[in-house]
Amino acid sequence: MRVLVGVDDSPHSQAAVEFVKKMIWPEGTRVVVLAAVRPLVGAYLETYVPGPDYAVRIEEEQMQYVQGIAARAERGLRSAGLGTEARTVRGDPREALIETARAERSDLVVVGSHGRSGLSKLFIGSVASHVVTHAPCSVLVVKPAAGASETAGRESLKARKPGTTSKEEPHSWG
Repeated sequence: MRVLVGVDDSPHSQAAVEFVKKMIWPEGTRVVVLAAVRPLVGAYLETYVPGPDYAVRIEEEQMQYVQGIAARAERGLRSAGLGTEARTVRGDPREALIETARAERSDLVVVGSHGRSGLSKLFIGSVASHVVTHAPCSVLVVKPAAGASETAGRESLKARKPGTTSKEEPHSWG
């Protein structure tokens, strides 16, 4: 079996890797861990980056960072007894996953879900949704633990006393 796992630096991606580690796979299963570095946006570069050398340096730093993410995921999967390979590419993560799944003739793509919905999903986009729609094979979307994103959302919306942090007690309205 050929499995493609998309990774980034989110806890949702780590949950997908952990899920793959816990599964029982057929003998000879091969796992490709893929991370992608999004290209810098040209309009942003023209406005805020002093020169092309700086942009190249930023892209190189991003590539090294993402290579580290892929390598850590690969080591974790290898420690679980799976045959693995880590890859890092430049480009849109959605298209990178689709292209790699086709090229590798993957049987399964595994991605984590950030659990976005509504406007944030519309504006930020969803790698998972795109891959589910366009992949040439089955896709497994590992969602956050039940209630995890809801709890995080409620925590961020708690009213606070002026000058307090999220760790301190919320403001009492009564």
